[in-house]
Amino acid sequence: MDDNYQTYLNRLARLTLPEAHRSQAQHIQESSKFQANSGVREAASFPGYTLITPPAEEESENSAFYGKLQIYQQELLQLPVNPDLIVPVPPASFHLTLADLIWDNAFVDAREQNPQFDRELHSCVAEIFQQYQQSMTNRNHPIKWEMLGLILMPRAIAVCLVPKDERSYDEIIQFRRTIYQNPKLIALGIEQHYHLTAHITLAYFGEIPSDLDRTNFSTLLSQLNQKWLLNLPEFSIDRVELRKFDDMTRYYREPDWPVLDF
Repeated sequence: MDDNYQTYLNRLARLTLPEAHRSQAQHIQESSKFQANSGVREAASFPGYTLITPPAEEESENSAFYGKLQIYQQELLQLPVNPDLIVPVPPASFHLTLADLIWDNAFVDAREQNPQFDRELHSCVAEIFQQYQQSMTNRNHPIKWEMLGLILMPRAIAVCLVPKDERSYDEIIQFRRTIYQNPKLIALGIEQHYHLTAHITLAYFGEIPSDLDRTNFSTLLSQLNQKWLLNLPEFSIDRVELRKFDDMTRYYREPDWPVLDF
């Protein structure tokens, strides 16, 4: 399902263009992942499992990258728009998702139907990681990606990433295939829903004012994007972890949960 290398680069380059921002701004919607409660936006329940790089609060290798990203998020929040429009995620939770696993109703249903779901999922991921690690014995090529720019999604604002070289891309695509084509994971209800669009979410959309000037909003985002293009940080993918989440603000794990070091 995922793109080949050149198709991926072309697709993401288009997503960061002003025309794409202008087009996407016409379709933005309030995210159900954050809901108003007594005038304050709070994270709504949205449980599941994912395979991600360590969150920013636990990551040292990419600390400079996340430091810049936090500055970018602050600049985003300072845009002259309705303060309820943009709901930031905690900078400590910044991460790159390598493979979504299961979430929301599908996750709740899977656990109801199979009381051993969590244990079986952990065991299966651990097995895949171990096999994958063994197949990597002769690899010493670092996996480097870099921020390409700001993208507008239907319910969120994110920065997208592209690989520094084709080998860095192929490594991640091969990893995703190993996950999504595993028969045991498929039997647990894990399936691939999306093409890879490597991104780190900065914020979700809250209340969309009926009088929002969407064209002006897209222009503000494009101007911000142009400013960031002068200083694009690099991102190293050295480790992927099985993490659980209850909502979109925190991704956690126990010490014995599966980990894969690239």
